[in-house]
Amino acid sequence: MIKNRRELFSLHWTCASFAGLAFLAGCGSTPIDTPKPTGWIKDEVADSYVFGYPLVLMETARDAAVGSDPGQAPLNTLHQAQALPPVGSANPPTPGLDTLDSSGWLDLGAEPVILALPDSHGRYVDARALDMWTNVVWSTSSQIGPRAGGIKEQAVAFVGPGWQGDLPKNVKRIDVPTRNAWVTVRIQSNGGRDLTLIRKLQHGIRLVPLSAYASDARPAANAPGGSAATAAALAVSGSPAAQVAALDANGFFSRLADGMQDNSPVPDDPHALKILADLGVKPGQPVKLPDASDAIAAGLSDGRERVVTPPPNLLSVNGWSWFGDGVGSYGPDYALRAYAAYEQPGIGTKDDEVRATVTQDSDGHALNGANRYVIHFAANQLPPVRGFWSITAYTKDGALGESAPARLAVGDRNGARRNRDGSLDVVVSSARARGPNWLPAPRTDLELVLRLYAPKPQATDGTWQPPPLVRQ
Repeated sequence: MIKNRRELFSLHWTCASFAGLAFLAGCGSTPIDTPKPTGWIKDEVADSYVFGYPLVLMETARDAAVGSDPGQAPLNTLHQAQALPPVGSANPPTPGLDTLDSSGWLDLGAEPVILALPDSHGRYVDARALDMWTNVVWSTSSQIGPRAGGIKEQAVAFVGPGWQGDLPKNVKRIDVPTRNAWVTVRIQSNGGRDLTLIRKLQHGIRLVPLSAYASDARPAANAPGGSAATAAALAVSGSPAAQVAALDANGFFSRLADGMQDNSPVPDDPHALKILADLGVKPGQPVKLPDASDAIAAGLSDGRERVVTPPPNLLSVNGWSWFGDGVGSYGPDYALRAYAAYEQPGIGTKDDEVRATVTQDSDGHALNGANRYVIHFAANQLPPVRGFWSITAYTKDGALGESAPARLAVGDRNGARRNRDGSLDVVVSSARARGPNWLPAPRTDLELVLRLYAPKPQATDGTWQPPPLVRQ
């Protein structure tokens, strides 16, 4: 994807005569400077921005989450949400209402870090780890059967580059290609009194360095934190994506150079590194961008636009869009990787979760909660999952509307009823609708998110299609 650097040529005048050519008059005059082309700078700044965006975003997210303030936790420990996101929450955008999440950032420079998970006794659990380039290096999705969500007691050791040593018995080794990593554990929640049972499961989760694992010590920093506290902490300086978008070229590439010192590109791409070096960006060194401010500014603007533009290999049907088979392990598809990092931070693989979004009805008009819509799933068109599925309504900017407490979501985990022929209708409206499958919506322009937990292959290979929203 990243373009080759164009060779630069400049014309140098000499005071010499050449056979067959007329003598060049005025050899003693001052040489004429020919403007140097800068198109290559614009192109390579844009390409390098797309290439480096996931690492810069992950570094920014890590710095926002690591610490001792409310909503934070130190490195190699977990922050555990104790409540579902409050009404009006939009940080992060479209917060999930189906799970309580635990999250931790790892530093594997000194030694491995071990994650121990308890038996969930049939309750759906989704645990995954991402390297700093947003590739999924481990997840529990492979443990989920044809129609089950539970996991068994287990322990995995995340091992950084170059570490050699022995691990405790029955601890599975997971090699991570970057020094830092991000771990999340999501536990299915049915709300209300169910939260007490989830907290018991959370208490059984351990995230500790190898040296502390044998002692069975539980760091005090494995402390709980509410979603409201997390949102308040992030709101101080804006979301990680907003912080990255506010960086100028020197700030962005300086952050990239610092990050690459401990977190080399995955996959290894010497060509991309050479282009960065041509721009004066080298791992662990001060950035020295070319003296071409206009070209750099144009390239930065182009790069920002490309990051937030859906790539052509997204799946899109009936107004819905979602990621297909390539998500979570991107190889050299840098456009998809950057967009996925921007749109759904922490997204897993095609086997972990599918998140489809829609903002228009079947006629192409913007969704608005003042209207009434029906989503009709034919009997053979229900979301294909091994876990469960749900639909949630948000405002256009991804916030939970005032209706969220009345009904968190509609899906098969909370009693969505089928019709006699096996089909299922979901009614979306801000006004209360009769029937069991009413999804309360904000009385404004809105978006819907359809989540498939532990999806089946047909959810991402293009053979399954979510139905349109038909306005009534």
